[in-house]
Amino acid sequence: MIRAIVDANTTRKDFIANSILKRNPKVVGIYRLVMKSGSDNFRASAIQGVMKRIKAKGIEVVIYEPTLKEKTFFNSRIVGSIAELKQISDVIISNRITDELQDVIEKVYSRDLFGND
Repeated sequence: MIRAIVDANTTRKDFIANSILKRNPKVVGIYRLVMKSGSDNFRASAIQGVMKRIKAKGIEVVIYEPTLKEKTFFNSRIVGSIAELKQISDVIISNRITDELQDVIEKVYSRDLFGND
């Protein structure tokens, strides 16, 4: 059972990374590392596996995470504002579609179908 879960998680991360890579981005932005609203558990978030796959293809990954005070996270640059993330990213990965991203919705990659947790 555990092996099946690990295989499913690996397959999901591969699928997400490949879907993003098909857009031929030069810079991929990560909008928030947290998986659920109100959470601060980003150290073990699944997005890290997707980030690794994208970076392995030579694509720059930048992160917007206002709760982080560091300048980098897993060797990816932290951007200081949502405006900067929107400006420099060709694709923005977001766990949830938020009002903050509506003006760049064409750049957003999300599997959020309903706009809520």
